[in-house]
Amino acid sequence: MENYIKKRIVVVDDEAMMLSTLKMLLNIEGFENTHFFDSPKLALADIKENTPDIILSDFMMPEMNGIEFLSEAKKICPDVSMILLTGYADKENAIKAINEVGIYKYIEKPWDNEDLLLNIRNGLERSGLISELNKKIEELSQAKAQLEKYSHSLEDIVLQKTADLVESNTKLSAIINYCADGIVITTKDGEIVQVNPAFENITGLDKNLLEKKNLKDLIVAQQNSIQKITNEQREVLLRDAAIKNFIDDRNVPVEINFAPILSDKDKNDIRYVGVVRNVSLQKEMERLRDDFIATLTHDLRTPLLAAIQTLQFFLDGSLGDISDRQKTLLDTMKKSNEDMLGLVNALLEVYKYESGKLNLCKTKFSLKDFIEECVSQVKPLAEKKEITIETIYNDTPEAEITADRNELRRVLLNLCGNALNHTPKGGHIEVISSNKEGDLILSVKDNGIGIPQSDISKLFKRFSQGTTQKRSAGTGLGLYLSRQIVEAHEGKIWVESEVKKGSVFSLLIPKSLNIKETV
Repeated sequence: MENYIKKRIVVVDDEAMMLSTLKMLLNIEGFENTHFFDSPKLALADIKENTPDIILSDFMMPEMNGIEFLSEAKKICPDVSMILLTGYADKENAIKAINEVGIYKYIEKPWDNEDLLLNIRNGLERSGLISELNKKIEELSQAKAQLEKYSHSLEDIVLQKTADLVESNTKLSAIINYCADGIVITTKDGEIVQVNPAFENITGLDKNLLEKKNLKDLIVAQQNSIQKITNEQREVLLRDAAIKNFIDDRNVPVEINFAPILSDKDKNDIRYVGVVRNVSLQKEMERLRDDFIATLTHDLRTPLLAAIQTLQFFLDGSLGDISDRQKTLLDTMKKSNEDMLGLVNALLEVYKYESGKLNLCKTKFSLKDFIEECVSQVKPLAEKKEITIETIYNDTPEAEITADRNELRRVLLNLCGNALNHTPKGGHIEVISSNKEGDLILSVKDNGIGIPQSDISKLFKRFSQGTTQKRSAGTGLGLYLSRQIVEAHEGKIWVESEVKKGSVFSLLIPKSLNIKETV
């Protein structure tokens, strides 16, 4: 502990409560040199004057997000360990930060205090090791100058520096051998050259057997992900991968960070080092958390339905007459309960798709009847806003589609509802179906406010509520759930948009159409 308490720690978060929580946690742990900022720009100004030993940053901040802040901090102090604090829905951005910015670690909120403190200590140790390494490099540079200046004592200097290098290599070997994460070095073809004991433990094989194998035979992941390792000469992170354990005959879930090792002598002699982290416990905790949320939301449905029905009895006069003021209050309560029930139902649907517990019930039905049914449900709202809805069938007027009708209806109604919400009075919406060699392409086109390009990448993520042009009052799960449903049909969903001109949301369901032959 004494080695860490005087290290300089910089924490950046625009939320006062989070800063207060982190300040209390670090003070209790005994850290003495901690500095807290609610503004990334103020933090950057401080970092320019005082080099920190570690930086902790939130992801969502108004002036600049965590990735932009850490990118600027990286330019100022490239060797300092950096930790990004993210929400569960921002995991993809955290992975982007590791790949593009080169941060040390990302930690999801809410974090475990012990795990956070452990990663802070490890980050401080890493910064210290890098600092020591840079000092060694500087010492070697100075030694070279001394060699040129004092050639008469060359042999003594070489012997001393050799001893220093041996000591450094000994320390490095100790770090590798006692590292909790697995470390593997391979050729560009994936043949294993060297492993550490932690990697042996993950696979259940000793190094003599491992050095005769190809890493691709041990990794369980998408083939294109494995191929990316040797095709790109940069850092690559494999998520949702697994390593075969030959003792237990099971797949150990891991995250693997690969980086190339380039040879100064031979540019074609490329090797790769992979750091393999066992995430079994993390996966189990995520499963337990999702199961808890699913159980909680499921149990909430019964009391919500009971409350809504009871309020309806009051409103329809079944329990006696009530005043207009009471009716207004009770109607507000009923709508609030219905909104909450909608959120609960959406969360349950998301859980079913993410856990793989929902099986699609595919049937064959008329595409035209299906579209007309969906359009008829949203027409009253369209008429109220004086918005026209047109259906267009390109090579599909008599087509039948094979899909889960109820789930696909949920997607089309959501896209039509969003189009109505973002199209001004007097606007126009088109629902277009097209046949692409048996694939169904279903599009909803509007001439509304459009979506900025910077917002498009966020639309299909969990809890994404509208755009910077217009916020949605919904749950933020509609497009995310639509993506889950389309992908469950092995299809894809996307959007094309231009600000002030409108948007086109499209989905593709592969090999789902059956075109009737007309006589």
